[in-house]
Amino acid sequence: MTTPHTDTPLGPLPDFITDGTDDIVRFVTPVGDTMWLVRGYALGRAVLTDKRFSRSRAALPGGPKFNDAEPAADSMMSMDGERHAKLRRIVSGAFSTGRIAAMASHVEKLTDQHLDEIAAHGPGADFVAQLAAPLPLAVLCSLLGIPPEESARFRDRVEVLFDITDDNPHDKGRRRTALATYMKDLVDRKRRQPQEDLLTTLIGAHDRGALTTNELVTMGLTLLMAGYETTVGQLGLSVLSLLTDHDVYEELVARPERIAPAVEELLRLNPATPLTFPRVAVEPVRLGNVTVQAGEAVMVAPLHGNRDATVFAEPETLRLTGHDTAHLTFGHGVHRCLGAPLARLQVRIVLEHLLRRFPTLRLAAVEEPVTWKEGMAVRGLSRLLVDW
Repeated sequence: MTTPHTDTPLGPLPDFITDGTDDIVRFVTPVGDTMWLVRGYALGRAVLTDKRFSRSRAALPGGPKFNDAEPAADSMMSMDGERHAKLRRIVSGAFSTGRIAAMASHVEKLTDQHLDEIAAHGPGADFVAQLAAPLPLAVLCSLLGIPPEESARFRDRVEVLFDITDDNPHDKGRRRTALATYMKDLVDRKRRQPQEDLLTTLIGAHDRGALTTNELVTMGLTLLMAGYETTVGQLGLSVLSLLTDHDVYEELVARPERIAPAVEELLRLNPATPLTFPRVAVEPVRLGNVTVQAGEAVMVAPLHGNRDATVFAEPETLRLTGHDTAHLTFGHGVHRCLGAPLARLQVRIVLEHLLRRFPTLRLAAVEEPVTWKEGMAVRGLSRLLVDW
């Protein structure tokens, strides 16, 4: 069951996220498993850095599950220790500060192309369909080396990684298989014709014996899972937040230098990823006023931790001066999101260019300008109608 959050643009949320104020509570997942939910900021950071909570244990067959969109057991996001560190080192160079900064001009070019099309067909647009969805896909395709002409067909397959509905499991399985097959075929093509992209780098690591074939294919899919739907969601949620706070929108139009700190506040207040992946305790661990027993699973709720009043002043307010404390939207510790700099870059560039081009942007005056996605593992919008 979900509960709409009416005073902020958070949309429908599960009751176990909105009910109560305790820092740690038991809850039942959508697939019927019982877990602990950590909602306090300090406890959340503790869980995310404590080696007594294992991601690999949660990914074992028969392990506690939240939904069926969790990463595979051979995904970097499902590993602990040196095995996780080894895979992370292989791809970390692609997300270095210098590499991400070098992508800025390409992201700006893509953003302006979409804004040009929006302006040409306006006034009026669907921000999700015309910018928030196609931009991250184009950026990821460029990073990985997926041919642009294959992106539309590829997008339809990628979305199955986040589909948590019970509808037509046979079709979902078929689409997941088709996506893995596509990635294998793309790897074969890249091996014959190497290019300056991340997949070619991963192929080199495979050929040196640093990656197995399955790890190579899974790594490609993992990068898509971590960087596509989450960024689509974050772009839509960020713009929605601004359009429901016109004082902030007008302030950012007048003072664009404040957009960078505003991005951090938008990430804090309205994260596309409200929950981390489960972790399983390998021994009894005291968290707050409860003891998590060995074998029990824990999830952290950044959506709650980011609004912890003991940590953030005016926790429900988008403060353009920002906060000194880092939010939990990208996680914390060794599993902190590698793609965080790329996501930040896209949100910042989109807001800078959008506000400059459309200073009077507003929600469209229709009955339902906002439609929330359903049946997906991350939060986001399927439609955001705007006007100017």
